[in-house]
Amino acid sequence: MKCILYHGVDIQVTEVKEEPKVKNNIVYVAIQIPVRRACGERYYDRRTVRFLEEAEQKLREGKANLQGVGKVLVYS
Repeated sequence: MKCILYHGVDIQVTEVKEEPKVKNNIVYVAIQIPVRRACGERYYDRRTVRFLEEAEQKLREGKANLQGVGKVLVYS
């Protein structure tokens, strides 16, 4: 596989975290996708996009199993 922008070949399947927002919350959804190491360009197949859409739907409906992993603090 070659990068469609720069035609480089340094693409490796990597775990990345998508960050859909639900109200004031950010949820990390870990996925494995091809990423070009030089520029960070990500390549999503249909199955991955469908998975992310389903995850966002479950989050909106309150049907997702979530775990707390830290805090988000606002300085004022």
